[in-house]
Amino acid sequence: MKIDLRYGCNPHQGQASVSHDAGPLRVRNGAASYINLLDALGAWQLVRELKEVTGKAAAASFKHVSPAGAAISGELSERFVRSQFLRNTDLSDVANAYVRARGGDRMCSFGDAAAVSEVVDESLANVLASEVSDLLIAPGFEPAALETLKKKKKGAYLLLEIDPDYEGPELEHREVFGFSFTQERNRERFTRAMFDGLPDAAAESLLVASVALKYTQSNSVAVACEGQVIGIGAGQQSRIHCTRLACDKADKWMLQSHPNVLGLPFKSGTRKVDKANIVDQFLLYDELSDRERADLGARLDGTPSPLTREDRRAWIEQFDSLVLASDAYIPFRDNIDRAAHSNVRYVGHPGGSVRDEEVAEAATEYGIAIAETGIRSFLH
Repeated sequence: MKIDLRYGCNPHQGQASVSHDAGPLRVRNGAASYINLLDALGAWQLVRELKEVTGKAAAASFKHVSPAGAAISGELSERFVRSQFLRNTDLSDVANAYVRARGGDRMCSFGDAAAVSEVVDESLANVLASEVSDLLIAPGFEPAALETLKKKKKGAYLLLEIDPDYEGPELEHREVFGFSFTQERNRERFTRAMFDGLPDAAAESLLVASVALKYTQSNSVAVACEGQVIGIGAGQQSRIHCTRLACDKADKWMLQSHPNVLGLPFKSGTRKVDKANIVDQFLLYDELSDRERADLGARLDGTPSPLTREDRRAWIEQFDSLVLASDAYIPFRDNIDRAAHSNVRYVGHPGGSVRDEEVAEAATEYGIAIAETGIRSFLH
């Protein structure tokens, strides 16, 4: 199997292609680029593994070789539905999982590479038909769903079908600047047993967050809630910066359902993507310049009521099931301090730092439970 690609990482990098002896991948529509396939293959591995470890339909929303969001199927709360501007909640399990994955960070999911663990049905096709997305990879497509998605992006929406039984080789190879690298593929699995002693819901969320990090550029930290990743800090050189990014995104996800946000007076006809941008601006109101505040006001049909620090704190404290996972050990207590500020209640990390005891003591101060998995999952 050989697939000629539109270009490499950038349009000026030509002679791009991907090949495989077994041919487990099939292009059902559109033309792929180099980054499209890197995203698709990373996202597919993530959702396949999530399905294996949880037994539930799984989905991921990938951007630039890291997940913007990942989730398994689960309940859609009324406040989540309203915060995501969802019109239809009568969804199949696979559509539900994707709505949750994309809704974890809808700003970063804009123009995503979507992946699902199940055959694509009409329910999911109808969801994707109205979202800005670049591609979908799945183990199969129902005929009606395929026809619906072939019309997306004026017929250019990339659809990839992958053999669900395909297993990658034991060794993987990579070439950088003329140097060839070889290593064993990362086949370590996170299991429920690693989080013994924690409530089932917290253990499941830590499984989802930990698996998501396995396919995220390192260093990385993820915050999850009820089987849905709601904040990822990826590719940072310092772990505290990963934690700050992940927790800041989680804060925004929680605050999106605050009554002041749900009550924003959008002008009639405002598109969903523009509503998302307005909400993002509104949640940064204190940091906006006078010009930016004037622009925000011009996009609304009325005067917004900005959230005070006390409003934010009180709202975030209502969310009592947040978990945080780290792809390597947590080296300093500052990560726990920041996690506690977002009301994280459970933490999972490999352990093995010389400061594990200090980190554990910090967690005890905040009433946070810690599980050590023993598995580091760097990805570079």
